[in-house]
Amino acid sequence: MTVSREGPGLSFSGRIRSIKYALQGIRTMLRSQHNAWVHAAATVIVILLGLFLGLKADEWCWITLAVVSVWSAEALNTAFEFLTDVASPEFHPLAGKAKDVAAGAVLITAVGAVIIGLLVLGPKLLPFFQQACGLMKA
Repeated sequence: MTVSREGPGLSFSGRIRSIKYALQGIRTMLRSQHNAWVHAAATVIVILLGLFLGLKADEWCWITLAVVSVWSAEALNTAFEFLTDVASPEFHPLAGKAKDVAAGAVLITAVGAVIIGLLVLGPKLLPFFQQACGLMKA
């Protein structure tokens, strides 16, 4: 008698379904959260800047960490908002505080991402700004 190593929740088709649900969650976040579009635009701009400036692998690691942190915080914030709305359909001060704290987590990660972006991209962009300022003075 052969025993399968995959339990009922560990099947390949179960993993595929999990990925499908995760992608559906990302779609829901993008459709329902305006700030997710701001994050998407910032992500595209940073990736294009990184490609243009020829970032090295270690610099891409920092940028990737920053981007993923913001997206993760936004996803968790969205989940908290949905759960809070279910748990407290009527306004409740504690529900409002929970939403504020979750939004604060997104703000913290976004500020951290901006700092990482400035540390990684700033020195590479500085010559372009100096040149642009020099052209404006002439």
